[in-house]
Amino acid sequence: MRPAPGLSQAEAALVEHYPRLVRLAYLVLPSDSGRHRRVLAAHSVAQRALPRGKAGEGGESGEAGEAGEARAGGAGVPPQRAEADAGYAFLRLRVLRAALEQGRPGWLRRVPRALPQVVGLRLFPRGGEPDELALEQELSELPAAARAAYALRRLDGLGAAAVTELLRAAGVPEERAGAAVAAAEGLADAAEPADPCALQARPTDLLRRRRHARTALFGGIALAVAAGTVAFLPGGWGPDGAAAPPYSENAAAEAALDPQGLRRIPEDVWQRASRSDFSVWPARGSALEDTGLLRRALAVWARPGDGVSVSATPGTQTGPAPGPAQLLFAGEAGGASVVLLYDGLRLVRYAEPVGAGSGGAALDFARVDGADLLGASAVVVGRSDGNTRYLTAPWVTKTELRDLAAGGGGTAPVDVDEHGMTDAVRTPVAGAAASGGEAPCTEVPVLEITAQGADVPFMLADLGELAPALLTHGAPGEGRQVAADAEARQRWARLACNLSTANGNGVRAVNAWQFAEQRLPDGGGAAQWVCTRAETWRGAGSRSLAQFVAPERRPGEPASVTASAEDNPACGPRETRVLSGVLWQSPEEAWYLVAAGSEQVSAIVAEGGVKGRAEGRTVALPAEEGAQAELKAELADGGELSMLS
Repeated sequence: MRPAPGLSQAEAALVEHYPRLVRLAYLVLPSDSGRHRRVLAAHSVAQRALPRGKAGEGGESGEAGEAGEARAGGAGVPPQRAEADAGYAFLRLRVLRAALEQGRPGWLRRVPRALPQVVGLRLFPRGGEPDELALEQELSELPAAARAAYALRRLDGLGAAAVTELLRAAGVPEERAGAAVAAAEGLADAAEPADPCALQARPTDLLRRRRHARTALFGGIALAVAAGTVAFLPGGWGPDGAAAPPYSENAAAEAALDPQGLRRIPEDVWQRASRSDFSVWPARGSALEDTGLLRRALAVWARPGDGVSVSATPGTQTGPAPGPAQLLFAGEAGGASVVLLYDGLRLVRYAEPVGAGSGGAALDFARVDGADLLGASAVVVGRSDGNTRYLTAPWVTKTELRDLAAGGGGTAPVDVDEHGMTDAVRTPVAGAAASGGEAPCTEVPVLEITAQGADVPFMLADLGELAPALLTHGAPGEGRQVAADAEARQRWARLACNLSTANGNGVRAVNAWQFAEQRLPDGGGAAQWVCTRAETWRGAGSRSLAQFVAPERRPGEPASVTASAEDNPACGPRETRVLSGVLWQSPEEAWYLVAAGSEQVSAIVAEGGVKGRAEGRTVALPAEEGAQAELKAELADGGELSMLS
């Protein structure tokens, strides 16, 4: 028989792992008593797991000694992965025994006489998704031992042998333990089981309570008891209203700090899921079992210290997780130990130097709500020495690097390791950081990614954030194309160097729309007018640029930005009309005001330093160098349009 841990060690384990112990009890307890009573019973079982009496360090006393004796035939806590925390393993076995006992005949005689009381309210775990409700129904149809086997596998990640041994230690006969493990294997791992520490409240019968209140008008007491404590509010609400006292414990927040509570999606879930986004990414990396690293990442997320460098894309909150997050990656990337997490709204990247026991750390946040297969195909896991490493989605079958500014150039293959992380690749943002400022725009490397089942890749550009931006081309709205075909490469080649204007703005996608083509005077050739629009994850803060793409006078000459607008619907699906102009010098060294509008424009009028009017969508008016002019367009429907500014 293995000695029980000391009382102080058990108390520390109860505080640290309380949400997980309550969840274990809730999943094992019978469901026929109703969810409210089951929640209270689960908390009661967990709270009563501590042994009574005193116990020396490493000794047994009171119930601590009984825990390993007759009910399990003399078996102690079986050795398994949780052995590193003997206090938790000890409490887990006591919780498991108590919960299993309540499903046996005559269990009412062994129930603690008092459950935590809540007057006037009924408590339920928060409502879940349809797959979560289906899991709850499946669990209710299984025997208690099978529910226990599922809970041990799902919450603690135990294998079949360890689960069987622990069930036997809890008093389940060997043949029933084996059958329970087999029955639990058929339950889905993707659905999240109910959390009895994240609750919603509903009132009891209000009318009956009102009648009772009349008879006890002068003796009524407002009673709110949780975990055996009574809270009196003699003076009504304070300045914080009904909020808990400062620094009081919150079960969901406590659960978010537990590395064992992190959600880990199995590798094959994305293949059968109805959605393709970060929620179906499996947990990958070489440090998935490094509890110390995971604990530090969660603790720094909850309360970053002065030595933590915190960054966030605009509109992204940097607060702690509302509950257990999803683990996407834990491992090394470019000399740093990295943990990548997802809470349904944000990507969170924690990084610390490899092997460091002290010093600074970095915490980066990026909003990615509403991501789809394209937007959730790659994430930046590290930048160092002018290079960037990405973690790719499980559905990515091919990753290549292309110089967007080169137009028709070829691609270079990018190696991806077994965890989905790419080799270090050169990107404009990492290069600028390595050089200590703005790097000259000689190349603009972007990722070309091919998803499973696709014939043509799409392009992602690093704009200095965790989530690279999707590059598209075509008319706003449904006319946009994502394919990285020859047309897309040609369209983006002259625009590539101006992508940096969108860096750090929380950009989700950038679209390039050619809205007009114009023949230039004095044999100047043909020019294209393009509007690029950078749309953000948060919705607000979009940025539109009108760009003039004249024939090249030197190789790699970028387009000229003629106008820009922020937080404006221009060049998007809500405003598909645009007008812009610029002073241009012809090959004959003459200056012209050239302007163009979208297809709704029927005439263009210039006023100010250059005057004139021309029918159609384009105009070229003689001008003086440095002249200032105002442009207006007449629309085919009789309306007017001002120039983009």
